[in-house]
Amino acid sequence: MTADRTTEVEQLGAVKAISRGVKAAPEFAVGIGRTVAYAMVGAVGRVTVPILIQQAIDRGFKKDKIDVGLIGVIALIGVAVVIITSVAQRAAVARLGYRSEDALYSLRVRLFEHIHRLSLAEHVDERRGALVSRVTSDIETLSDFFRWGSVAWLLDGTLMILVAGVMLAYNWVLALVAFVVAAPLIWVLRKVQGRLVRAYDTSRSENAAMLGAVSELITGSATFRAYDATVEMSRRVRGSAKRRADAQIKAGVIGAFLFPSGAVFSAITIGGVVSVGVALGPSSGLTAGALIGFIFLTYRFLEPIAEFTEILDQTQAAVAGFRRILAVLDIPAGPPDAIAPIRLPSEPLGVHVRHVDFAYRPRPGAEDVGEMALRDVDIDIAPGERIAIVGATGSGKSTLALLIARLADPTGGEVFLGNVDLRRVANAELRRRLMMVPQEPFLFDDTIEANLAFAQPGVSQEGIEQAFEELGLSDWLAALPTGLATEVGERGTQLSAGERQLVALARAYLARPDVLLLDEATSSVDPLTETRFARAMDRLSEGRTTIAIAHRLSTAARAERIIVMDHGSKVEDGSHAELLAAEGTYAGLFEAWLAATGSAINGDAPTGGTVGA
Repeated sequence: MTADRTTEVEQLGAVKAISRGVKAAPEFAVGIGRTVAYAMVGAVGRVTVPILIQQAIDRGFKKDKIDVGLIGVIALIGVAVVIITSVAQRAAVARLGYRSEDALYSLRVRLFEHIHRLSLAEHVDERRGALVSRVTSDIETLSDFFRWGSVAWLLDGTLMILVAGVMLAYNWVLALVAFVVAAPLIWVLRKVQGRLVRAYDTSRSENAAMLGAVSELITGSATFRAYDATVEMSRRVRGSAKRRADAQIKAGVIGAFLFPSGAVFSAITIGGVVSVGVALGPSSGLTAGALIGFIFLTYRFLEPIAEFTEILDQTQAAVAGFRRILAVLDIPAGPPDAIAPIRLPSEPLGVHVRHVDFAYRPRPGAEDVGEMALRDVDIDIAPGERIAIVGATGSGKSTLALLIARLADPTGGEVFLGNVDLRRVANAELRRRLMMVPQEPFLFDDTIEANLAFAQPGVSQEGIEQAFEELGLSDWLAALPTGLATEVGERGTQLSAGERQLVALARAYLARPDVLLLDEATSSVDPLTETRFARAMDRLSEGRTTIAIAHRLSTAARAERIIVMDHGSKVEDGSHAELLAAEGTYAGLFEAWLAATGSAINGDAPTGGTVGA
């Protein structure tokens, strides 16, 4: 296979894509038979009215008198038919809308849950934006289609089929005339509709560009004034506004041509039907009532055509959305839970990495094997040992941490926790015994207390305060205006980067893990916060196996042991002093770090500066 699953799914035809989409969200098919039945009743009702008109003319109007009673009965029947038709169509639309939204809700939840089950190897920045788009814009595309497009296909589709059959039964000659004359309407409307869609796309793009230019002019006004560039920027905004206006005018002109087109072709078609009907005359058995009824049927037949041309693009967008959603659902879920799990030993846990290889999933159209991130990595970490993993950017440090936390499975080799293969450990137990603090800890928009409480359900406020006390962070907490009740803002933006990391450490401490994985992120914190962070780290790691992805070599220097990664391989392993004496990769990183920070070796490792993430 030379292309990945996304490419395969995107090659599905429309019918197969919709069929697979219905299988992914079976709620789409629930009660569809009854919904179609309601639509058929509505279509029959709309066809019945022209037939009633024909009967009223042919039977109610005699040469010498008008049968008022018969016409009255037919009129009453017509009223009943209209009422039944309206109720049936309303029921069909309501059922379709309800079932569609229910199915889209289930599909959105299923997609969301599947994304959360994916290996974190799938959550690189490029794919993360695409995954968010699947849950939001692609589902919204389907929602827009089902609110209007699916209703048109169901109601107008059944109406056209039924009307065409009745027209052929009435008079096949007139039916063929109507079909032949109306055929070019479909081609014309489709062509013009395509141009209109492209014109509105251009208009929306130009509108976005204009808003961007206006935003730049307003937010950057101080800079533009400082460089006397306000006139130039104003010229750019005026040009952008003019392009937007021109695009909107073009779309309006095309739209002005599109909408009368249906009326013109309808008139031509009706004219052709009337001309041929008159030419055939009564000798062919075509009565005046039958001709008038046929004209009404012709209008019924032509009504949906314009709508179909408008919803065709929406239908294509919905099919494309289905394909993109199915492509995500086709990605195998991330590390599956153990089928026959083995309990971890109750004593302190060590970590053993055995000949591990790892490759990220290739992009669409790439070769079968993605770029190798790790190659034959072999590491033993004793229970309670504190180690640091260092290396330049792209050396594989964070990837190795993902595998140890089993947020992804190795391409080759095994990772053991307490001498048990991670693939044989139940996810629930693994998350209790091993905790990873990521480089950018996530905080949701709530208080500090709420961001900590879910790490240990049922924990009291006193328990949280005790955790801060034991980590040596109670002075920082007390300095906050409202303590634990302090709002952190969306993604913790009301706290500094270092403060967010302190909250993450307290959260990990409350979870009481046996193994702590820390992807350190203190490159931009102030010295006081770094001191607090180091103190909290020392207390957090007491009695625990601690693995730190060290971006600051001061952190690495404090570890009992340092593992050096380079281009996906372990190249050095030893203490800070041993690795400096070896004058290898670590010594080179350390010298470069010293030069960058302007520090000197005075027995203790200096603070400040980072090594590649």
